[in-house]
Amino acid sequence: MDVGQKIRLLREKHGFKQINLANALQVSPQAVSKWERGANHPDIPILVRIARMFNVSIDYLLGMTDARTGVIEATVFCSGVTHFAQRSISMDSKEVADYTNVLFYHLTESLLKFDGIPVKCVGDGFLGFFSGPNHRDRALGAAIHSKKVIYQKELVIALNSGNIYLGLIGHPNYAIRDIVGETVNRTFLITGWLSKHCPSGIGATDGVIGHTEHHYEMIHHKDAVIDLMDEKIDIYEIIKIA
Repeated sequence: MDVGQKIRLLREKHGFKQINLANALQVSPQAVSKWERGANHPDIPILVRIARMFNVSIDYLLGMTDARTGVIEATVFCSGVTHFAQRSISMDSKEVADYTNVLFYHLTESLLKFDGIPVKCVGDGFLGFFSGPNHRDRALGAAIHSKKVIYQKELVIALNSGNIYLGLIGHPNYAIRDIVGETVNRTFLITGWLSKHCPSGIGATDGVIGHTEHHYEMIHHKDAVIDLMDEKIDIYEIIKIA
C-alpha cells in the first residue's frame, strides 16, 4: 500500500471528505486528490502534518511500521443556545427541527469558511474543531463570523485549545467520528458559563488567546468559576463582533 492509499484509508476511517482533510492541512482539495491517485506525493512538512492529524508515525505512512493511536493539537469550537429547552417547549417537533437545521447550516458554513471541521450536532449543541496552521485564529474568525450571520443574541460560542483524541467512538457497527478528551469537556462546560456572563456570546480560554497572531478587542474575565471545574480559569470575551 503506497502513501496515497494510506492517506485515503486514514481519511475514510475518520469520516473525512477530501475537502475536510484539505482544510485541516491548509492545502487544496486537488492536492489531496492527486496524493490519493498516486499522481504525486505530499512534501515532507505536509507529511508530518498528516501524521499528526491521524496520530500515526511517518514510518507508518511510508509503509515501514504499523499505525499508532494518539492525539492532535486543535482548537475546539462548541456552541449552544441559551434557554433552548424552554423555547422548544412551545414548538412542535417539526418546528424544532427547522429551527436547529437553519442554525446548524450557518454554523457549519462558518466553520467551512475558515477551514474548520464540523463534528456533530446534538439538541441545540454544535461541535467542531480546527487544526493545522493558525488554528486558533481561524476558530476565532469562524466564531465572529457566526455571530454576524446568525442574528440570535442567545447563541454562545466557546473556544478552547489543547490536545484532543480524534477517532471513531461507539459500537463497531455504529461508530462515528468524534473528538473527546479534557479539552473538549472543558469547552462544553465553558459554554454554560458564557450564557450567564458574556453578553457578546463568544468566549475563549488563555490556551486560545495566548497563542493568536491577530489582535482582538476583548474583556478579560479573570478567575472565572466554572461549574464542575476544580480550578478557576481566565475567560476572554470577544466584544468586537460587528
